[in-house]
Amino acid sequence: MRVLLVEDDEDLRDVISAGLKDAGYAVDAVDDWPDADVLLDLAPYGCVVLDRMVPSGDTLHPLRERRRRGWTTPVLCLTALNEVPDRVEGFRSGADDYLVKPFAMVELVLRVGSLVRRAPERLPVHLRHADIELDEARREVRRAGVLLYLTPKEYAVLHQLLLHRDEVVTRTSLIDHCWDQMADPVSNVVDAVVAGLRRKLGPPALIQTVRGHGFRLTEPS
Repeated sequence: MRVLLVEDDEDLRDVISAGLKDAGYAVDAVDDWPDADVLLDLAPYGCVVLDRMVPSGDTLHPLRERRRRGWTTPVLCLTALNEVPDRVEGFRSGADDYLVKPFAMVELVLRVGSLVRRAPERLPVHLRHADIELDEARREVRRAGVLLYLTPKEYAVLHQLLLHRDEVVTRTSLIDHCWDQMADPVSNVVDAVVAGLRRKLGPPALIQTVRGHGFRLTEPS
């Protein structure tokens, strides 16, 4: 799942990006709203983590305008403004959650996960295919009851395959949802991650390569 982070403090931006990436999210990070506004029209995001005060001003104003136009992506506001009227204004402007600085990284990750699951498409918490089980709340994957230790990218790719288990998932779609804007879509990065995922899932093989298209989950042979 892809997350957009808007935070003008470089050190904090790096910390949040690293924490979200460690949790399995692809992260695009910018320091001001105009850059975020462009990216929101270019890529599908599961959540936006939005600092309120950035160089261009209070981000509640453009957030309110996007909501008026029907934009529904979940938004978590980060701010040092911690008075009740500030939080009320945030929710009235279209924020889905509000986290006051300073905060614990583990709490931010959990709140982002909760917002992603409450997105308009209502992503399920538990996903299954054959004997594979993915628990999004715990961010755990098991096969035949055995806990698997996946990298964040392996987890993200498997999550997308499970969400679309009756379809062919293209490499482009995986890049869009599982990698940030620095990914090279013509490289073999997706194939390398899928190869590692196949090894960790073990036999019988459940991920089929559809030549010229992408990948799909199959029933065990």
